[in-house]
Amino acid sequence: MKKSLRNFIASACMATCLSTTLSVYALSISPENWWVGMQNSTLQIMLHENDVAKQHWQLMPYTGVTLKSTTQTGNPNYAFLNLEIHPNAQSGNLVFTSQSGAQFEYPLLARNHKSAQRKGFDSGDIIYLINPDRFVNGDTSNDTVKGMKEAANPTDRGGRHGGDIQGIINALPYLDELGVTQLWLTPPLENDMPSYSYHGYAITDFYNIDPRMGSNELYRELSSIAKQHGIGLVMDLVLNHFGSEHVWMRDKPTADWINFNGEFADGKHATSHARQTIQDPHASKFDKRQFNDGWFVSTMPDLNQRQPLLATYLIQNAIWWIEYADLSGIRVDTYSYSDKGFLADWTKAIMAEYPAFNIVGEEWTSNPAIASYWQAGKVNNDGYTSSLPSVMDFALQESLIQALNEQESWNTGWVKVYQSLANDFLYPNPDNLLVFADNHDMSRVYTELGQDLAKTKMAMTLLLTTRGIAQMYYGTEILLDNTGSNDHGDIRIDFPGGFEGQKTNAFTGHGLNSDQIDMQQTITTLLNFRKNSPALSQGKLTHFSPKDGVYSYARISDQQTVLVFLNKNTQAKTWSLDYMNEVLAGNKHAQPLFTKQVIPLNKPISLPAMSAVVLVIE
Repeated sequence: MKKSLRNFIASACMATCLSTTLSVYALSISPENWWVGMQNSTLQIMLHENDVAKQHWQLMPYTGVTLKSTTQTGNPNYAFLNLEIHPNAQSGNLVFTSQSGAQFEYPLLARNHKSAQRKGFDSGDIIYLINPDRFVNGDTSNDTVKGMKEAANPTDRGGRHGGDIQGIINALPYLDELGVTQLWLTPPLENDMPSYSYHGYAITDFYNIDPRMGSNELYRELSSIAKQHGIGLVMDLVLNHFGSEHVWMRDKPTADWINFNGEFADGKHATSHARQTIQDPHASKFDKRQFNDGWFVSTMPDLNQRQPLLATYLIQNAIWWIEYADLSGIRVDTYSYSDKGFLADWTKAIMAEYPAFNIVGEEWTSNPAIASYWQAGKVNNDGYTSSLPSVMDFALQESLIQALNEQESWNTGWVKVYQSLANDFLYPNPDNLLVFADNHDMSRVYTELGQDLAKTKMAMTLLLTTRGIAQMYYGTEILLDNTGSNDHGDIRIDFPGGFEGQKTNAFTGHGLNSDQIDMQQTITTLLNFRKNSPALSQGKLTHFSPKDGVYSYARISDQQTVLVFLNKNTQAKTWSLDYMNEVLAGNKHAQPLFTKQVIPLNKPISLPAMSAVVLVIE
């Protein structure tokens, strides 16, 4: 349904009845439709229009659907219709009328019969993280859209460069060949901000794709075509904040919709980022509020999820996108910054609708005691119960970079990775952690490792063969680099071959240097092996304490064992496997992943200098 149809003025009669105000709001309806057969039988419809609350809305008789009540908020421009959709309800159009003669239709759709059983991303997947504006420009006609506040400016590292959803669709054959099984896009929703809006996290419309990215219909088409390539779609949702140009800043649905009364107060109401206050038994109420209710920046007002109408709005918004776009997962930005009671309700509601779904929350901490607090199944001292299946493993990411950049000793180097994974006892389900070497908010792994190809290959080999769900940032396969700058615009660099005038093309290989070609081939081999490997997707991890600059481990399933050796030494090693008998299980031979040359396991093997060796035992 086009946005123009969603935002129509209900009738000429109703328009003449509206009070005159400085702003004229046409009728908008959120969500624009719903589905029959949902686990939760209730639905809240938000109406926004000048003086819409003065209308007395009624539902024309419809079998299986009841208008239970209408909620008014003190702002006459909002009304919330509370419906009960019974199990016997059939798809069709609801008709709402008011005493003034205004009316609108509301579609109730039939669900895909397998929707509730959809399978979310898991440890067998490789998630490819994309900044859509910086990946591929597939439609130059939408680079600048008339009426939107920010035009394209490809030469500005903080500006819009023109990448879009059509570009991602065009790149699907490449991503399929690379071995990708899931796509995570930074939010493609409307960010109609005056500047620095390309990143997607200052949302001004929670139900619409930004026109410079495409449309809702094109986003759904991306999901459909990607599935034909065996690739799922993960949506990046923001529950904590929104863009300051959203209509809610001009016309708040309720007085308490935005934290700190909707005021940033020159930074007085900025978040402290002190995430530990959530678990801290000694934390003051002041510190807890400053973290949870504080704003990131003045252009990202902080939402008050304790407001029941807003909480329901955000829950329904997530479910709507899952149904509409046939999503296979959600990544939640700045997870712990939202009210934790709301987060428990939000995750519980989604997992009740989709028991096999997956959601990963961003809790940016290297302390696993804090991160594990949020994972479903964790028994917390304060009694908090979460339904969040997955969290991001920042601890392992930090440890991996340190390990590869430090000299080896009893407490530096590979032991950092070993200790990080040893902390898995804190997590209810460590196999459902998201592991990564970098992302859109930090310097690229190649940069962090001093532009060292060998170290980067070791880092990516570990991330793609250890426990957990593997995530890779776009361009890692060709060593994209931000050396010399920590600016986010340089971390989110344009993908070579995605934009006109580029001399290098990662899709065809034209212009890539030998290191980039080597890395691309290595990643392609690893990704395609991983997505077909029972040991890497389901196998148990057994690792061994690092020694002599070598970290080694095994992934073991009933069908397959994978051995990994990461040699950080600048010399080759002749390596005895005697200490690994417990994982070799009497097997005499293995096949190296990269050389395809069967080698015996009953004598020492050779580990080349600064290398990752992967051996497969079928």
